[in-house]
Amino acid sequence: MSTTSAVFGAIEAGGTKFVCAIGSGPDDVRATTRFPTTTPAETLARTIAFFREYQQQEGRLAAIGIGSFGPIDPDPRSPTYGRITATPKPGWANTDIVGAIRAALGVPVAFDTDVNAAVLGEARWGAAQGLTNAVYITVGTGIGGGALVNGQLVHGLVHPEMGHMRLPRDAARDPFAGVCPYHGDCWEGLASGPALAARWGQPAETLPSEHPAWALEAHYLALALVNIICVLSPQRIILGGGVMQQQQLFPLIHHETRALLNGYIRSPALSEAIETFIVPPGLGGRSGQLGALALAQQAAQQRVP
Repeated sequence: MSTTSAVFGAIEAGGTKFVCAIGSGPDDVRATTRFPTTTPAETLARTIAFFREYQQQEGRLAAIGIGSFGPIDPDPRSPTYGRITATPKPGWANTDIVGAIRAALGVPVAFDTDVNAAVLGEARWGAAQGLTNAVYITVGTGIGGGALVNGQLVHGLVHPEMGHMRLPRDAARDPFAGVCPYHGDCWEGLASGPALAARWGQPAETLPSEHPAWALEAHYLALALVNIICVLSPQRIILGGGVMQQQQLFPLIHHETRALLNGYIRSPALSEAIETFIVPPGLGGRSGQLGALALAQQAAQQRVP
């Protein structure tokens, strides 16, 4: 299918809110809506109503892309494909989001994690344009990572769960045990927005820029980024999400990452230009939404059922 003049749907399915859009790219977003993520029945009904109204007025969409909070099953060969699986979000475990959207709207549907969608959007239109290997990390209500390797989104056993990698924690410096219900002091348990709030007793956005929280946060973020650099060797790392709105974090992360690597990985991107290697999203807060559009374009081209 030619996607030159086609129109697509995008669903950024977050644990806090859903963002739905119709268009073909950053300069052609024809309609958007957003609403809180409540029960699956209510949330999916609002999603379907948004796209159904467009199709009734303007014609059939070419495809819909879904970038979802997880864990999910993204394997089309699996009997549970298209489902949000073991999520701790109440009521959402085993929700068949792809089945509901496809049955109601009758269009091809592409499905991936929200962070895989985001890295795809950044590769298509944002900070990873022209690169074949990149990583997108969101640091907010949780921590998640999406990876593009050799131009392809990474899947395997399931999909990357970078936010749950285990990090060294100095209990003398940081006695906080972490908030992850599965692992306690994994990366998400130590450095997500809820972890910051629980450790310091106030929301992260209310902490002043000189607060010691940010040096510790940068330390945990850099520890994980060093692991990602050593394992995946990305050409760029993009850091998004609500916590990364604290712009003072970037120079702290740059310094800490370089110090932790200690000159072992020899690349000008690290030694001379780390400010252009670890960067904010080129698409701002639209990485996930536009990435879902990019997923939809792939679905149309590949004729995903």
